[in-house]
Order: sequence, then C-alpha cells, then structure tokens
Amino acid sequence: MSEFERQENQMEIQRLGNLKLALGECPMWHGGRLWLLDCRQGLVLALDPETGEVTARHEAPAPLGSFAFNGDGGDCIVLSLKEEIAALNLRTGKLQSLARIDASHPNLRINDGTALADGSFVTGTMHVFREEGEPALGGLYRLDTALRLHKLDDGIDIANGPCVNPVNGRLHVADSAARVIYSYAITADGALADKQVFVRTDACDSGPDGCTFDSEGGLWTALVRVGALGRFDMQGRLTHRIDLPVTYPSALCFGGPDMADLFVTSISASGRLSASGPMDGAVLKLTGVGFRGVARPVCRLPL
Repeated sequence: MSEFERQENQMEIQRLGNLKLALGECPMWHGGRLWLLDCRQGLVLALDPETGEVTARHEAPAPLGSFAFNGDGGDCIVLSLKEEIAALNLRTGKLQSLARIDASHPNLRINDGTALADGSFVTGTMHVFREEGEPALGGLYRLDTALRLHKLDDGIDIANGPCVNPVNGRLHVADSAARVIYSYAITADGALADKQVFVRTDACDSGPDGCTFDSEGGLWTALVRVGALGRFDMQGRLTHRIDLPVTYPSALCFGGPDMADLFVTSISASGRLSASGPMDGAVLKLTGVGFRGVARPVCRLPL
C-alpha cells in the first residue's frame, strides 16, 4: 500500500454546516474561523470550523471576486468588485473605492485575488462569452501599499487561484479557460518576471480553479469540471487526486489549529455552471489529508 493510499484510508470528507452557496469562492482561514464568499449573492461569511455555524455575515455589491484581510485587526477587508478594488469596514459596513481597472465590459469582471507578503493585493480578471478571436480584456493587477494600481500581465481568460509558493517565493496564477497554471518571479519592486508554465491540466480533463499551497511547496487546485482536487509537486507532477461529493468544487484553503484541515467551496449556480445535487453549493471539510498549509499574509494598505 502506498503512502497516499494509507492517507486516503485515514482521510474524512464531511459537509461543514448546511450552507448552499450559489458561487462559493475564496475560502480563507483567519482568526480561528473559516471565511469565504458567495460571489453571486454578494456575501462575505465567517463559519465556525467545527459546526459550520455562520458567525458573521456581511453584504457587498455583487458580483464579488475575492478578498483579503487588511492589517491584523480583522475588521477591514480588501475586496474585488466587478471592475474596482474596494475596502469594506466590517464594523461599520462602509465601502471605500480604492482603484478601478483600465477596462470595462458587460462580460468582464475582477475575479480571484490574494494579499502578498509586502502587504499589496494582487487580483486578476475574467472575460467570458467572447467572440472567436476576440482578445480578453483586463489582466492581472497589483494594488500596492501606496494605493497605486499596476497592471502586471494580460492575455488571461479567467484568472484564478493566485498564491505564492512558500518554498521558492514564486507567484502562481491559474487561467481556468486555458487549463494552465503559470508561475512568476516577483521582483523587488513588485513587478513580475520569468513567466513560466507550471502545469497544464488537460490530462485532468478540467481547468484549474482556486489554488493553495501546502508547506512542502505542493500546489492544490480545484479541478472544477471533474469534481476533484489535484495536488502538484514543485516540478508540476500530479501526486494526489481526491474525488469529492460535489459537482463543481471551486476553491480551497488549509486551516484549523494546526493548518492540517482542508476546506473546499463549491458551486450550485454560478451563471455559467449549474448543479442541483444534494451537496452542490456546500462547504466541505477534509481531515487527515496528510499535509499542512501555511497562513496567507494580510494586506497593509493605508485605510
């Protein structure tokens, strides 16, 4: 029996609470709770990681793309809205616009994002329902700690899962439509260099959606079209695949007291994907996966 087969025998997959999210995204472990979005409903939610009880609920203008906490206090988040980045004060509900991207289109919106170690916020766009040959608008952007917006890359159809490898410090970004995950070096001034193809997921019959790293430098991604998770080592080799009881898993993060639990969001009605199974739209909790995650940084914006 292989090591992973032994781990699979110890692994447990359970539904966390009774949420049915339309477009569950961007799970994040923060302050001992699981935070996540329902992007279509414009909801920012916090869950008790043991019971799934909703312990905080905040509203923002839909569609949402992603978020990150700003500072250590936990009362302010940086939030991707349709075509702008904003700050939401969770105590007062006040929404403050920070920056607007350089493109606008009915089928374009900002999607997934993450805080970087320097306190900046990186986020990318998705441009869907394009005509054949029509280039994708938008791209990959960074809001720096002086609230200046920089365009880092373009030509990305559906940006997902930006995260930094804790071993080599490279930023990884998925293009779900192209079924590829790119990696970049981050330069001292926050620009990107040395763009490489980290992995193509055609062999998995799915594009990659949300991503996260474990402490060994393994990249985990939601294989959204086949109801599974995949783990790729630092050479881009598939080392683990976990089938899930949901049709469309969307994103994932490590959490729990030892960062050893894996939380997964899913989709029931995204606007492009629809599923009506009993677990579709649920939040899943996986224990005994045999890996640990690392805490994500927070933004350090002057808000």
